Amino acid sequence: MKRIFKTILVATAAISMASCSLFEIDNYDAPEETLFGKVVDENGNPVLTDQGSEGIRVRLIETSWEGNVTPQDFYCRPDGSFTNTKLFEADYNIRVDGPFIPIVREATDGSLLADESVNTHIKGKTEVNFTVQPFLNVEITEIPQASGGKINAKVKVTRNVSADDFKTKIEPMGDYSDDFVNVTDIQLFVSYSSSVGYRARDDRWSNSLNYEGNSFEQLLGTEVQISSNGAIPSGRKVYVRAAARINYATEGTRRWNYSEPIEVYIP
Repeated sequence: MKRIFKTILVATAAISMASCSLFEIDNYDAPEETLFGKVVDENGNPVLTDQGSEGIRVRLIETSWEGNVTPQDFYCRPDGSFTNTKLFEADYNIRVDGPFIPIVREATDGSLLADESVNTHIKGKTEVNFTVQPFLNVEITEIPQASGGKINAKVKVTRNVSADDFKTKIEPMGDYSDDFVNVTDIQLFVSYSSSVGYRARDDRWSNSLNYEGNSFEQLLGTEVQISSNGAIPSGRKVYVRAAARINYATEGTRRWNYSEPIEVYIP
């Protein structure tokens, strides 16, 4: 009986010690380091984007940890800036992917063609900025006019990357097609939100123009008129943004380049 009682005491003590160890393992400080920055073009202008997977993805891979590491992904704001305030202090590799020439490119044999990602140690507040080549420049050339609940906008789309430059950088990655550079659509997103875009749009009023093959080529650099759908109630203030994209996916997603948002009053 004494042996049985002693065995129970030893087992209970072992369980108690294991429980304490478990609590110690989970007792880490919460992550509190900050990464912030922006994505700009060659002239220092912000790369305007959507907020979400259709916009610019920021990917962090911790390099100070040995073994397999799960990437940490988050997304830029519509103005191309980003902030993450919940990171552990560590060494990271940081890259961005969006509607621009990929900053990390590999050939079909796996050799590295280009790597403009950033390796840095994140502690406190760490700033990292990226300069990229957006596929397109998109602008609303005049203040959109509203009449009868409908918004009329003039949109101009130009290439920021020439077809030749695009081919030089993308073709070595494999499975290249000349159709990649074709502009496929222009969007007019309308919303009550100043973050207007694909993720923050009102389907009742937003509209799109779609183009087959290279039919948009002759319209590059010209004003294209696009109007909203339906009838927006009078006395309301809405926001509009134009967007356009080419027939090329970065990291599996065809992303739009955007114009600045514009506030429009509906009389």
